[in-house]
Amino acid sequence: MLAAAGSLVATIWAALHLRTLLLAAVTFLFLADYLKSRRPKNYPPGPPRLPFVGCFFQLDFKEPHLAVQRFVKKYGNVISLDFGVMSSVLISSLPLIKEAFTNLDENLINRPILPLQKHIFNGNGLIFSSGRIWKEQRRFALMTLRNFGLGKKSLEQRIQEEAHHLVEVMGEEGGQPFDPHFSINNAVSNIICSITFGERFEYDDSQFQKLLKLLDDAMYLGSSVMVNLYNIFPWIIKYLPGQHQTLLATWKDLKSYISDIIGNHRKDWNPDEPRDFIDAFLNEMTKHPDKTTTSFNEETLICSTLDLFLAGTETTSTTLRWAMLYMALYPEVQEKVQAEIDRVIGQGRLPCLVDRDTMPYTNAVVHEVQRMGNIVPLNVPREVAVDTTLARFRLPKGSMVLTNFTALHMDPKEWATPDVFNPEHFLENGQFKKRESFLPFSMGKRACLGEQLARSELFIFFTALVQKFTFKPPANEKLTLKFRFGITISPVSHHICAVPRL
Repeated sequence: MLAAAGSLVATIWAALHLRTLLLAAVTFLFLADYLKSRRPKNYPPGPPRLPFVGCFFQLDFKEPHLAVQRFVKKYGNVISLDFGVMSSVLISSLPLIKEAFTNLDENLINRPILPLQKHIFNGNGLIFSSGRIWKEQRRFALMTLRNFGLGKKSLEQRIQEEAHHLVEVMGEEGGQPFDPHFSINNAVSNIICSITFGERFEYDDSQFQKLLKLLDDAMYLGSSVMVNLYNIFPWIIKYLPGQHQTLLATWKDLKSYISDIIGNHRKDWNPDEPRDFIDAFLNEMTKHPDKTTTSFNEETLICSTLDLFLAGTETTSTTLRWAMLYMALYPEVQEKVQAEIDRVIGQGRLPCLVDRDTMPYTNAVVHEVQRMGNIVPLNVPREVAVDTTLARFRLPKGSMVLTNFTALHMDPKEWATPDVFNPEHFLENGQFKKRESFLPFSMGKRACLGEQLARSELFIFFTALVQKFTFKPPANEKLTLKFRFGITISPVSHHICAVPRL
């Protein structure tokens, strides 16, 4: 009897003991989360956060750039949005964006180290690096891009030649519906490939098409729910199946492709006659034999080359895809562009950059496509390097900073018809008008280093295509402005007709 009673007491005590341990563990985790996520005085306001996940479940990840606008409306132009243990600050309005990226630029010059980016790039390359690595690589990339044609007539001629190839490829469609996605990708990519790899690729090159498909997959998967969960709970999510695993495999394939190209370069590399970015980087590596004091090593070469390929392909080609779509949906705008082309250039030659100054309407259309396309709506994230004050709010060191380009490019105070495609936004008395509230390439020291190249490509490619074709919707397909949200905002898959102009 006593033994049975003792056994019962022991069982109850064990259960209570287990519950006590569980309760203590949960209490400890909540307390740790609270202490880790305590905010300083004057921290920006924002939506209430849940333990461990923050505001994660308050965002629509199919269109997060639109979902955050209700928080901006409620809390103001500097708001906090926490994702797990990552504290984020979203900055809206032109005066605050200018303050952040001019007067406070040194404080916001780093990139946040998110778990997935760390896994893929480990702080190397041009886009996701910070500190000494970023300074070395950006300086070298700018110098090398200039050496291989950036800002020179030779590169402009290369763009013109590629525009001619693209016109020929689209002409082969005979005005019938086709998906312009990868032909435009191929054309734009060939420009940066000629600088980085020293060659261009034919539009029917199956291996290169595979590379472009991998790049497209990486852009789309990069903002998936599982990738965002990975960045919050990497120690758990890394063991689960999902899109994050596909993304990691995709980046591995992309890096392997670049590594193979570098290997082929080494076989016939002549240090005295560098052919492209890779050769120039290999030369630089020989000047820095001590790899502990420099970022010029094999891994950085792979990452920097991949960054140039990615940035030099995705943003410009996506903008051109939006441009073709807008022309098909706004035929009256397309007619005005064609009238200006016929008047200034005619049909006998390809457009060149000097034409831009005498083609204000065409230039305005290109800018309006960028405004409406809004392809990088929250900018590439920055990280607060030291405790910083912005508009009386305290931004703690380590916070991630996002820039609300969506609100800026759709601000009714800045744009007459913000929700309507209207090239008049960039015209005044018939002349092209620059707009301070137009920042598709960001601003400050970490602004897009390929801005000059992208602007040249956009004008020449767009003008060459509208010079030779009239873009129309297919007879049995309704075109829309629906988008696919990824690392960039791109049009959903669609077909279009490029009808040759007589």
